[in-house]
Amino acid sequence: MNVLNETTKMANGLSIPKLGLGTWFIADDQAANAVKEAVKIGYRLIDTAQASGNEAGVALGVHECGLPREDLFVTSKIAAEHKDYQSAKDSIDQTLKKMGLEYLDLMLIHSPQPWNQANQSEYRYEKENAEVWRTMEEAMKEGKLKVIGVSNFLQSDLDALSKSAQIQPMVNQVLCHITNTPQALINYCQRS
Repeated sequence: MNVLNETTKMANGLSIPKLGLGTWFIADDQAANAVKEAVKIGYRLIDTAQASGNEAGVALGVHECGLPREDLFVTSKIAAEHKDYQSAKDSIDQTLKKMGLEYLDLMLIHSPQPWNQANQSEYRYEKENAEVWRTMEEAMKEGKLKVIGVSNFLQSDLDALSKSAQIQPMVNQVLCHITNTPQALINYCQRS
C-alpha cells in the first residue's frame, strides 16, 4: 500500500492521512505551486501555520489543485504567541478568511509557550493554553474546525490541558526524526 493513501482514525471518527506536505519555509508566493504539485503525486494532507506566513499561498494551491475541498485535509496552527481567548478566536477567523475556507480539518496550538520563551522558561502557560483550547472547542462546535490538537506539547502540558478540556486533544504534532525520536512521549500520546 502507498503510504500517501494510509490514514489513522481519530477519536471523533475522522481519518487523518499519515503523511502530509509540510509547508514551513516555503515562501507564500511559492506555496500554491508546491501544494498543486504535491496533490498531483498523491498528497492529501497539507500543513501550514499562521507563523509560516504562507496560509494565503497554501490556500491558493488548495483552491486550484483540481480536487474537491473535502478530498483534502488542511491543517493550520494558532501562532504560539496567542495565549488568550480573544486573540486565539480572532486568529482562527483570520486564518479561515485568509484561506477562503469554511472550515479547517485540523487546528493546533503551535506551542505551549510563545516561541521567544520556548524551552527557555519553566513557565508552561497552563492557564493560557486552557483559554486557547476553550476557543478551539467552541470553533469546533461551530463547524469551523473538524479536529483540534496541539503541537510541541510535552506530557506535562497535555496532562495540564486535559484537566479542563471538554474535548481531549486528538493530535500532538511533535518533531520526530532520526536524531530526535521522543519515544516516551509518542507512546504516551498513543495510549491517551
